Amino acid sequence: MESVTDRACAAALYADGDAGLDTGASLLAADPSADEELHRRGEEFVSRAWARGWQPSDVVRTVRRELDEPGGALVSALIAAETAGYGQLPPRWSDQLAMMPAPAPRNRPDRFTYASALLELYRLLLRLPVIEPVGPRPGASAAGAPYGPPAHGEPRMLTRIRALLAKAEATGFPEEAEALTTKAQELMARHSIDEALLAARTPGAGTPGAVRIGVDAPYESAKAVLLDSVASANRCRAVWNSDLGFTTVVGFEPDLEAVELLFTSLLVQGNAAMTKAEAEQRAGGRKRTKAFRQSFLLAYAQRLGSRLAADTARVTAAAGSEDSGAGGGSGALLPVLAARDVAVTDTAERMFPRTTTTRLRGATDAEGWNHGTAAADRARMGGSGPEIRR
Repeated sequence: MESVTDRACAAALYADGDAGLDTGASLLAADPSADEELHRRGEEFVSRAWARGWQPSDVVRTVRRELDEPGGALVSALIAAETAGYGQLPPRWSDQLAMMPAPAPRNRPDRFTYASALLELYRLLLRLPVIEPVGPRPGASAAGAPYGPPAHGEPRMLTRIRALLAKAEATGFPEEAEALTTKAQELMARHSIDEALLAARTPGAGTPGAVRIGVDAPYESAKAVLLDSVASANRCRAVWNSDLGFTTVVGFEPDLEAVELLFTSLLVQGNAAMTKAEAEQRAGGRKRTKAFRQSFLLAYAQRLGSRLAADTARVTAAAGSEDSGAGGGSGALLPVLAARDVAVTDTAERMFPRTTTTRLRGATDAEGWNHGTAAADRARMGGSGPEIRR
């Protein structure tokens, strides 16, 4: 015999329009005994998302984008319930779960409204496409073995980098922020080199992985350029999915951690600098415009990319000199880094065999471009619109 939940889902989930949602919500609102089955059905839909390559932060971000904050709270409750059944979760999942919005209470503000919102969420979950997995789903590692013990804490180097970037975000002096960010990038590059040399002495130690990072509106194309610049400077490859609002970054684990930290910090710094520049523009009698902000962020991203790449090159050259002076031979470091670059490129091309390179619309506001360049490092820079892999 068909249950109330079956009838409600059949009415609401497999047809467009509000009529089906209203019918399904009415059935559920009238029968409190259907509540548990309804929520178990939602947990099944969440589990299907894992099988399609999605992770908790991806699902929450997409639901918020499509259904706003209330939808995020609803899916957070389903994710918490579904993942509670696993003894151990894949790497990164615990951090993602800790960052989810507070779960929505059941049947608020009333049974009909709640059931309607839940069915709308289920409709979205069912239509999530298959995407490239960036790690194993719950249950087993990529090799099919149980996960190893979770790591406690983080390397001391990352703690220092995090502290430097926090100071850069907090300071009101651009020159100090630039110096702190430069020092953080130098430490990231040095950490990456140390990890590469250590891995080279340990047969079978690690392969490239991947992480998805949200790239949210507004001005998502400029933010994607910034993330691509940060990834390139830290020996990673980035591929932007504009339709789903995220970039997948491929690289070795220490480098992925560096990219996440630095990109988040630079977005904070860039937005603060843009707000200040807009205030100066308004004080001069000019209204702020979308073109100003877009041009500001594009200039900020492009110039920072050049500076970060130069920082990495400088640290790499110094490390190569130290390696040569220590008797390792001038060719000891560069082949290790080259091999890792090849491994990252191969992994990215296997994951994304059909990427395209899109030339983005260039900056159209000269004031925005000049202020964005100054915010990066007070240096003059021109050029046409950047390119990005999609």
